Amino acid sequence: MKIITTGSLGNVAQPLVKKLIAAGHEVTVISTNDDRKSEIEALGAKAAIGSIADVEFLTNTFTGANAVYIMMPPSLGPGNMIQNIAAAGQACADAIKATGVIRVVLLSSVGADAEHGTGPVGGVHRVEKIFRQLAGVNITVLRSGFFFVNFFRDIPLIKSRNLFGNNYSGDDQLALTHPNDLSSAISEELQANGNGFEIKYVVSDVANGNEIAKQLGAAIGKPDLTWTNIPDEQLKQGMMSGGMPAELADLITQLGQGVKTGIVMKDFFETGGKVTGKIKLEQFTQEFKNRYEQA
Repeated sequence: MKIITTGSLGNVAQPLVKKLIAAGHEVTVISTNDDRKSEIEALGAKAAIGSIADVEFLTNTFTGANAVYIMMPPSLGPGNMIQNIAAAGQACADAIKATGVIRVVLLSSVGADAEHGTGPVGGVHRVEKIFRQLAGVNITVLRSGFFFVNFFRDIPLIKSRNLFGNNYSGDDQLALTHPNDLSSAISEELQANGNGFEIKYVVSDVANGNEIAKQLGAAIGKPDLTWTNIPDEQLKQGMMSGGMPAELADLITQLGQGVKTGIVMKDFFETGGKVTGKIKLEQFTQEFKNRYEQA
C-alpha cells in the first residue's frame, strides 16, 4: 500500500512510520521541516516537505495514495489557533476529496465531542465535523487520552519546587494514552478497510491525579509527591513565563477547566470507558524515572 502520514517524526508518527515500513508499505511522511528529510529517508520513507494547510501541496502528495493518516498540530501560527486548525482540516478534506483517497485515519482527542469548553481540543472537534461530511471515504477517528509523555513537562517544577499538578482536582479521572499504543492502533487501522465514519478511543490506562503523583513520586524517590490543584491564573502565568503564547496558555487552562467540570471525559466514560492499550501507568513510571534522572 501507498500510505501518507502527517505529524513528521513526532512521538506518535515516528513509531508509526517504522511499523508501516516494517509491514512492507510505501510510506510518505509530510513534514514542515526540511531538516527532517534525511532522518525520514533514513527510515526508508519518502519525505514530502510542506504545510498541511496547503491544499495544492496536499493534493499533489495524496495523489495515488491508498490511505492517509491525519494529525493536526496542537497549534498553527501565532494566533487564531482553533480557526487555523479547522482551516488545515478543511484543506486536508479538500485534498482527500480531490484525489479520491478512500481510507483515512484521523487522530483526535477525548473531549472532541463537546462543542465548547475544551480549549485546544476545540480544533479537532471542528475537524471531525468537516471530515464527517466526506462522502465515499472510510474514516476512522481515533480519540486519544492525555499523553503519558506530557508529564515530562512537569519535571522542572518537580525538581525545583516539588510541585506537580494542574487546575483540576487530584480526584478527577483521566484517560491516559501511550504513544506506542496509539501508533499501533493507527497502523492497524490504516491497513484495514474501515467502515464508513467511525469513532474509536485509544486509551492505555485510567487514573486520577493523586494516583499519578503517587506512582511517579515513588519511581523518582519522592514518596511525598502529591497532586496540587493549581489556580487557573497561576497555571496560565506559569506557562506564559516559560515562553508559551498567551492564547495557547489560555486554551490549555480552559482544557483543565473542562476536565474539572467533566466535559472532557464525559463521552469516553458514557460510551463504556474501554481501555485498549497495553502500556499502563505503572510501566510508564520507568520511562519517567529515566527522563527525570537525565534532566
